[in-house]
Amino acid sequence: MTLQKEDYEEPCCLLDMAPPDAESPRQTVPIGRIIEKLEEHFGRDDYAAAERHLAYWRAEAAAGRDRRGLLSLWNETVGLMRKLGRREEALCAAQEALSLMRSLDLSDSLTGATTRINAATALKAFGEAARSLVLFEEAAAVYEAHLPAGDGRLGGLYNNWALSLADTGRFAEARARFLQALAVMRQVPGGELEQAVTQLNLADLAAREMGPEEAESEIFERLEKAAALLDTPSLPHDGYYAFVAEKCAPGFRFHGWFAQAQKLEAEARRIYGKSQDPGR
Repeated sequence: MTLQKEDYEEPCCLLDMAPPDAESPRQTVPIGRIIEKLEEHFGRDDYAAAERHLAYWRAEAAAGRDRRGLLSLWNETVGLMRKLGRREEALCAAQEALSLMRSLDLSDSLTGATTRINAATALKAFGEAARSLVLFEEAAAVYEAHLPAGDGRLGGLYNNWALSLADTGRFAEARARFLQALAVMRQVPGGELEQAVTQLNLADLAAREMGPEEAESEIFERLEKAAALLDTPSLPHDGYYAFVAEKCAPGFRFHGWFAQAQKLEAEARRIYGKSQDPGR
C-alpha cells in the first residue's frame, strides 16, 4: 500500500466499517475521555485493550456521523498499528485519516498537519521513507506558520522528518532537522525524554554517515548526553517514561552500551508492573 494521492479519494480500509457520510453528526464521541482511557492502556502496556478500545469508538463515531471524532480516532489507530508492526493496517488507517482530513477541509489546519505527520511516520516505519517526505514538508509549512518556536509539536516533526531524510541518504539535511528538534525541546518543560531520543538518533546518523570508527567520539558524546537526559531527577517514571525507555534501549545496545540498555529495560518492566498492580 503506497498512499498515492488517488488512493485518498476512496476509503479501502478493512479494519472496520467505512467512514460516515457528510451529514451533520447525530452524536459526537467524547474524544478527551477516549484518549485518557487509551493512555491508561498504554501505561499498562496493554495494546490488545487499546486496539479494542479504538475499534469500539470508531464504530460509535461512524454510527453518529462524527467525522471529526473519527479523524482523531484514525490518527490514534495509525500510531497503535505502527507500534504493533502491522503495516497494512497502519497504512490503511493513515489513508482513512488523510481522506477524512481532505473531506473536512482541514488540510491547512494544525489537525491536518498532525494527520500528515502520523501518515508520514507510518510510511517511514514500513520502508516508505521517500514517500513520507512530501507529507512532512506539507506539515512543516502549517506548523511553522501557526506554532510558536518552542512548541513541542515542532520538535516531534523535526525529529521524525530527520529520520526519513536519513533513510533516503540525505544526511546533512537530517542532521539539520535533528538539531532543530533539540533546539525546540530544550525550550519545552520536561522535554528531556525527547531530547534523549534525538541524541540517540544523532549517534546513529553519525555512524551511518561516517562509519562507526570515524564517528566514535561523536557517538560516545551523544550516548553520554542521552543517558544523562534519561536520568533527569525531575522526570516522572510513568508509562510514557517506560515507552521511551524501551524505545531507547536498543539504540544503546547497538552501540555497545549494554548496561544502560538493561537498566532502561528493567525500569520499563518495573513501571509496567506497578501500573498493573491494583494494590499500588
